[in-house]
Amino acid sequence: MPQGTPGNGEISLHSNPTKSSRIDLDPEKAEDGLAELVMTVIELLRQIVERHAIRRVEGGTLTEQQIEDVGVALMNLEDKMEELKDVFGLEAEDLNIDLGPLGNLL
Repeated sequence: MPQGTPGNGEISLHSNPTKSSRIDLDPEKAEDGLAELVMTVIELLRQIVERHAIRRVEGGTLTEQQIEDVGVALMNLEDKMEELKDVFGLEAEDLNIDLGPLGNLL
């Protein structure tokens, strides 16, 4: 196997393995990738909490005040997520990870 191609112990994160056999360690890109990953996890958790709250509301296990509190909290979290997406220059589709045969995360 030619030197610099995947399979000889080196890691390549490029779509074209002959282009480069080194990991791109550009600090700005790493920061952007980390922000995108963290935002994806937060959005996933927000959606899980929202679905759980909806099930509890539909199941009648919350008081009117609890329903109001959960609604306000979820709206505030959604607003904050929109604000953070603007700060990091992300769109909703940027937070959706393709899981291959399992489909998309969000």
